[in-house]
Amino acid sequence: MSARIVVPCFNESSRLDVDAFAELARHVDQVVFVDDGSTDGTSAVIEGMIAEHGDAIGLIALSSNVGKAEAVRVGLLDSIERGSALVGYLDADLATPGSEMVRLIGIATEQPHRTAVLGSRVALLGHTVRRRPARHYLGRLYATAASLALGVAVYDTQCGAKVFRVGVPLQLALAEPFHDPWSFDVELLGRLLATPGQSADPVLEVPLVNWSDVSGSAVGPVAGLRALWDLAGLRRRVRRHRARYG
Repeated sequence: MSARIVVPCFNESSRLDVDAFAELARHVDQVVFVDDGSTDGTSAVIEGMIAEHGDAIGLIALSSNVGKAEAVRVGLLDSIERGSALVGYLDADLATPGSEMVRLIGIATEQPHRTAVLGSRVALLGHTVRRRPARHYLGRLYATAASLALGVAVYDTQCGAKVFRVGVPLQLALAEPFHDPWSFDVELLGRLLATPGQSADPVLEVPLVNWSDVSGSAVGPVAGLRALWDLAGLRRRVRRHRARYG
């Protein structure tokens, strides 16, 4: 599939599943790791993957820690410059398995009117979605606040598995850094929806069949509450984006 997948990393050397990422790389143009100033040898692990799998794996090593939002933005912009029709990002812990990312890419390929296809963690019969209760309820509170800020109903803004079609809406959405490193998913979605000239239904949420909480998440309760507070200014920032690029 003509897609590049960005994987932001910070001190992930001990838990990067190199075999799983190698399998994902078989189905896309490239898996691009963005090492966000790690101090634990993360880049060395990725360089080992490059030595074994060649151009199927890419590495952007940032000299300092700039936060997940900017790491993702840098990776997506680099992937756009390399000419992929689709780009996306996936969390390094693989809470969303690579097979689900391939499925999202397939849906985006089959539905060319979609600007974005988002993985959504919905607990349904026949699906395996395992979330800690506290994280689930905080996520529901956050999604409700995000929906109010965006003015659209969205179930799950924070799932770390998203695919985007390369075009003017995405390029404009990535033109400037995001305001907050944890609520950037919502700001990105808001910027996309604020750009005119798209189909009437440009964004699709897809319930994931498999997703599992992974220990060691960098997003703790304090960061979650801070991201929730940051939504207060989101509508204003999206309006400013629309005025500048709409």
